[in-house]
Amino acid sequence: MAKTGVFDSDPAVVAKATELKKELLRLVRSIVDDEGCSAETIDQAKETLGALKELELKKRSLSFKLKDILACPEEFKCPISKELMRDPVIVSTGQTYDRPFIQKQLKSGNRICPQTQQVLSHTILTPNNLVRGMISQWCKDRGIQLSDPALPANEDGITASDRDHLLSLLQKMSSTLPDQKEAAKELRLLTKRIPSFRALFGESLDAIPQLLSPLSEGKFEGGIHSELQEDVITTLLNLSIHDNNKKLVAETPMVMPLLIEALQSGTIQTRSNAAAALFTLSALDSNKALIGESGALKPLIDLLEEGHPLAMKDVASAIFNLCVTHENKARAVRVGAVKTILMKLTNRMHMDELLTILALLSSHPKAVEEMGDLGAVPCLLSIMRDAICDRSKENCIAVLHIICFNDPTKWKEMREEEKNYRTISELAKNGTSRAKRKASGILDRLNRGVNLTHTA
Repeated sequence: MAKTGVFDSDPAVVAKATELKKELLRLVRSIVDDEGCSAETIDQAKETLGALKELELKKRSLSFKLKDILACPEEFKCPISKELMRDPVIVSTGQTYDRPFIQKQLKSGNRICPQTQQVLSHTILTPNNLVRGMISQWCKDRGIQLSDPALPANEDGITASDRDHLLSLLQKMSSTLPDQKEAAKELRLLTKRIPSFRALFGESLDAIPQLLSPLSEGKFEGGIHSELQEDVITTLLNLSIHDNNKKLVAETPMVMPLLIEALQSGTIQTRSNAAAALFTLSALDSNKALIGESGALKPLIDLLEEGHPLAMKDVASAIFNLCVTHENKARAVRVGAVKTILMKLTNRMHMDELLTILALLSSHPKAVEEMGDLGAVPCLLSIMRDAICDRSKENCIAVLHIICFNDPTKWKEMREEEKNYRTISELAKNGTSRAKRKASGILDRLNRGVNLTHTA
């Protein structure tokens, strides 16, 4: 990757260009395929093409400005960030630094002047108006403003050396196995500890493919190296935590296949982290659809069935988030979610999480049918009798309410439960407000059934 690539690939500009290209493609296809296309469609295509051209010219202009900024006089660069100073200040030793970077150092408790290595006698920062004026004039002569978007955004304290270090580590990911392992481990640590380092990945479309290249290309004898796979997948998880990265990560073509492969064949830590990455990415509705279409629900359900304690929470969270959409509910039911969840509930495993998923799936007709056929009613009644958690009882009665009102043959089991244990009456009195409503609805139906029998 070229060294300036990180700066040139502004995610907002890239996203806008992609959007315009898609719209242009749609309009052109409409013009080509429709013999009687309207003049309005042609005008729209012209406008879209013009907007795309304007965006490209703006991008080139920013790129040229950036080259000027990188080539600025050394005395205008902060000794810490190695970048053009926006707010030069003087410390007690007489040295000048850019305010955000020296402040970051002072906040960390480090009172050593980076240039002189002397202890600062005080932490007062005095504006260096002379240098600021010189920088302002230099920028004015080149048509650059100090607030120009071509200037790197340093609010997070990202330095030129940080960018160089990232580039160096990503280049190692295409090197020998020892270099890849070393770089992957460091990337994992940096993206865990430093939020601003996660943001750096969003500045280049090449960064994530480079990170993943050892898993997509480097198939060593005996398969992928497990330690390397774990570090890379965990780094991907760390990147996904950053909100601005979620769309970029999910839409990078190799991400979903590699996450699915990690779910199926990684160490248990790798599999758990792959599930956590899918959970984090699924916070975006557009990603929910993309993940569901990729086929990720099947390996998630398989991992849920295995029931490893380390992975269960992340897997359950990912499945729940994905099944918020109707399409993913259908996919989950097709790959055996209901059967797996009921099996785990019968064994009293992770009841709170799994009951929440079961309640979510109960809005899908096929799921409800399967629940009735697979013995969900006695299982849920048993849990209601024993459960301490109000939320678990609420989810049980909500699912039972749907099953029974969809399958009249289940009322007999409900009647026997109420007769022997008063479980439903107890919940109608002491449950959550939602549980009370559902329990009362079931009791009303049971009482109507008794009255109808007596009248007959």
